[in-house]
Amino acid sequence: MINLGNFIVNNYLVPLSQGYILVDTGYESGYERFCRELEKNKISMTDIIYVFLTHAHDDHAGFLNKLLTINPRIKVILHPKAIEGLRRGHNSFIGGCSNLLAFLFCKAMSLVGRGGHHFPAINIAFESNFILIDTPEAKRLGQELSMQFIETPGHTSCSVSLLHDGALYCGDAAMNGLPSWNRITIWVEDLVDYESSWERMIALQPQIIYPGHGKPLKYHELSKYMPKIRGRKLFALK
Repeated sequence: MINLGNFIVNNYLVPLSQGYILVDTGYESGYERFCRELEKNKISMTDIIYVFLTHAHDDHAGFLNKLLTINPRIKVILHPKAIEGLRRGHNSFIGGCSNLLAFLFCKAMSLVGRGGHHFPAINIAFESNFILIDTPEAKRLGQELSMQFIETPGHTSCSVSLLHDGALYCGDAAMNGLPSWNRITIWVEDLVDYESSWERMIALQPQIIYPGHGKPLKYHELSKYMPKIRGRKLFALK
């Protein structure tokens, strides 16, 4: 696995027998840096066969259109509920920040003009590239690639994770860096779903968990911090 991301957001490029699967894009503004990192690693854009989209947020789907424009053969594996967010082109604000530090961070983002969380809406022509995780096509593909596509809602209703070769790529179902606390992501739409997703990830017992933000972690860390989810207050951005 190669991480082409930076200290803000991770871009995991997972090798397959032929080509790569990219777990999420980054912000729209990160596209040029992403291309430079590909070049440094001697990887062509045409080597990317699949994009696994963990959820439809600006920091995870920001340059998806650009990827598909350069390489229209890329297939995008995603939750069916993610399509609405991709068409909308901005994050949902259902739920709230999971701690006070995250709330202050989000407020600061708003003050510098980054609070709208907009990204380019998906070009409708590219929707023919979508592989929805609840379809027979996705099941066949998972068997072919020795991967599992796992629903892990809570951060968003469309959140999904990828399990491959003992590694779980969980998007924002967990987070291991500021301004998160206790491995809990900074934004949660539904705390009940979020806790259930942690239970699901723990039950899988992956060797390593790669979050969308921050450093890799072990699943027993989720077990340790699970009680911190219960009874947590969410800070709405209104």
